[in-house]
Amino acid sequence: MSTATLTSKGQITIPISVRTALGIDTGSRVEFIQTGNHEFSIIPATQSVKQLKGILAKPAKPAKPAKPVSIEDMNNAIAAQGASAK
Repeated sequence: MSTATLTSKGQITIPISVRTALGIDTGSRVEFIQTGNHEFSIIPATQSVKQLKGILAKPAKPAKPAKPVSIEDMNNAIAAQGASAK
């Protein structure tokens, strides 16, 4: 059984044997799961980048490219909107 000491900042150093068994290293994240009254399990919260594939939907492709708008068209739209706001 391995033990660790809690610092005044609430930090502990996980013993090397536990880190090795969990497969964690510097920068790894862990989750604390409550398993009973005053009992917790430490679970590695690491995922392979490959496991993240597909979590975001692909953006929809436009049917055809948008037509560029001229400065004159923009000025006319601004003027028209301004006139209707009065």
